[in-house]
Amino acid sequence: MPEEQPIPTAGGSLHETVAAVDLGSNSFHMIVARIGDGHMQIIDRLKEPVRLGEGLNFEKRLRPEVEERALACLERFGQRLRGFPLGAVRAVGTNTLRQLHPDSQFIERAEAALGHPIAIIAGREEARLIYLGVAHGLAAGAERRLVVDIGGGSTEIIVGRGFSARLRESLHMGCVTMNLHYFPDGRVSAKAMDRAELAGALEVRPVREIFRKSGWVTAVGSSGTVKAIAAVATAEGWSEDGISATGLARLRDALVSAGRVATLDLKGLTEERKPVFAGGIAVLRAVFETLGIEHMQVCDYALREGLVYEMMGRERHEDMHERTVLTLSRHFHLDQTHGRRVEATALHLYHQATAPWCLSDSRCPRMLAWAARLHELGLVVSHSQYQKHGAYLLRNADLAGFTRQEQVVLAALVLGHRRKFPVQEFAALPTGIQDCTKRLCIILRLAVLLHRGRSTDSTPNPTLQISGDDLTLDFADDWLNAHPLTRLELEQEAELLKSAGITLTYQ
Repeated sequence: MPEEQPIPTAGGSLHETVAAVDLGSNSFHMIVARIGDGHMQIIDRLKEPVRLGEGLNFEKRLRPEVEERALACLERFGQRLRGFPLGAVRAVGTNTLRQLHPDSQFIERAEAALGHPIAIIAGREEARLIYLGVAHGLAAGAERRLVVDIGGGSTEIIVGRGFSARLRESLHMGCVTMNLHYFPDGRVSAKAMDRAELAGALEVRPVREIFRKSGWVTAVGSSGTVKAIAAVATAEGWSEDGISATGLARLRDALVSAGRVATLDLKGLTEERKPVFAGGIAVLRAVFETLGIEHMQVCDYALREGLVYEMMGRERHEDMHERTVLTLSRHFHLDQTHGRRVEATALHLYHQATAPWCLSDSRCPRMLAWAARLHELGLVVSHSQYQKHGAYLLRNADLAGFTRQEQVVLAALVLGHRRKFPVQEFAALPTGIQDCTKRLCIILRLAVLLHRGRSTDSTPNPTLQISGDDLTLDFADDWLNAHPLTRLELEQEAELLKSAGITLTYQ
């Protein structure tokens, strides 16, 4: 049997040299960094203007020519990453890849080209990582900062202090999408610019007041769009040390006066940036106007750097996954003591299943542990079918630190921890992680069953023997005879597991 791919979650020891890859809607970026003594030194940067967002059709699939352009870029990135071990590269997809049709095979082809797993992250998780990168790229300060990052398909706005993001939002507008909707032929009229800015203002409107009242002191912009606008405004003498509201207005007027992006002759504007420049100005103007920004400084760090610092934080035991699980447990008043008991038993069984079930990847037990601690999350909604409520929350909530696929796996484990075994749920997972996730779920089910009485006095810790799909639980010291209710529950569990092709015996 071929070796199974591990569940795609971050973890393990940090390598001396790491890489972060950002598959954005406008450009693909990669940085390679050397890590030492808690510091990051960037030793290589690669960037290509793939414009993935332009290739997404109405069926949420990529046009062939855009897909080939993207894959060719990833093959070049993959050449640079050749020899990097698993865990030393963190690659994430953002807005356009979030929208891809579930049946699209692009991610699989992209991973093959890059040579490393690619995780799709939610908008608010993208915002958190952007803020983390920006916070490390600025001088230390205690004031609240407003951070704005304009991508090809989305714009992230964040308010934070120090290295912690307090407010995070991802808006459905970017330089590529704005350009496609309002300046598709390269013409820029005053009317078209007004409509684009109004559309941007409408997108910001639902969160305008909460961000205006959040107490931010300084505004910071990141991403290629903001840096390009700052470069032009500075070169033309319209702004100093970043972007001023008046300088941005002058840049907007110059663009409208030119009438076409192609005829623009502005200092600092590259040919590479021209195709999406008008859309970027419209988005930034909308953000300036609605949030009352007078001046914005610019930071070179953003999502890619945030990914590296996230990896560094996990090495220092500052894992956002753990913080999120703890926050959920407290917020929803979970019985954390019970969750920890289930976790301990689940890990006891897991270690016995590692070899026979090929679960040797060090990241699998982390998913199992988180699922054990959160398996009763759905009780906040209702006791009836609470596993379904818990799975829904985990699948759809904004879980800081978790990728979309990690949330789907965690939801599948929680859904399957009791009652009918959800065979179709596991069949819907990516092929490479189906069996692994199903096996982790079976381990979780057994751990939950053994603690159903919630007693603190008796921890059975049975021996688990596995031969293919045949499981045997051996209880020492006549434990089962002293616990007839558990014996009955194991009998019922054996019937339920038959649908998953599992034979369970116990003695």
